[in-house]
Amino acid sequence: MNRSDQIERLLWSIALPGFGQMLNGKYIKGFMFVFLEFLINIQSNFNEIIILSFQGHIQNAVIQTNYRWLMFYPCIYMFAIWDAYRDANDELKPFTFIPFVMTAYAVTLGVIYSDTLLIQGILLGPVWLPILFCFGGIAAGLLCKYILTQLFCKTR
Repeated sequence: MNRSDQIERLLWSIALPGFGQMLNGKYIKGFMFVFLEFLINIQSNFNEIIILSFQGHIQNAVIQTNYRWLMFYPCIYMFAIWDAYRDANDELKPFTFIPFVMTAYAVTLGVIYSDTLLIQGILLGPVWLPILFCFGGIAAGLLCKYILTQLFCKTR
C-alpha cells in the first residue's frame, strides 16, 4: 500500500474510529469501532460537551460530562487510529505504537483532571484539557520510541 493510502486510513480513523478499518477491508472490526464510538459518545454526552466547550461554557460542560463513560474514549479512539494505521502498513518500524499508547495515557489523564485542574487560573474542561495533554503524550511517545529504538534496534 502506498504512503497516500496509509495517510488516508489514518485521517479517516481520526475523523471517526472504524472508518480506517472499513477502508482496510476489516468491516466487522470497523463497525465495532463505529458502534463503540456512538455508544461512548452518547453515554458520556460528548457531543453536548464539545458544543458547550466551543461556546465557552466550560462549567456547564463539566456538569454535563459522564466521566465514567468518557474515560473509555481516549483509549478506544487511539487504539482505533493505531489499528487502522497498522493494517494499512506493510512494514512498521519497531515501537511505532508507542506514540499512540502514550497519547492515550496522556489524554486519559487530561479527562481525569479536566473538572479540577486550572491552568493560569482557567478551567479548560473535558475537551480542551485532554487536547492540551494530547501534545504532551505525542512528545513523550516520540521520545520513548526514539530511546527504545536506540537501545534495542541498533545494528551491531
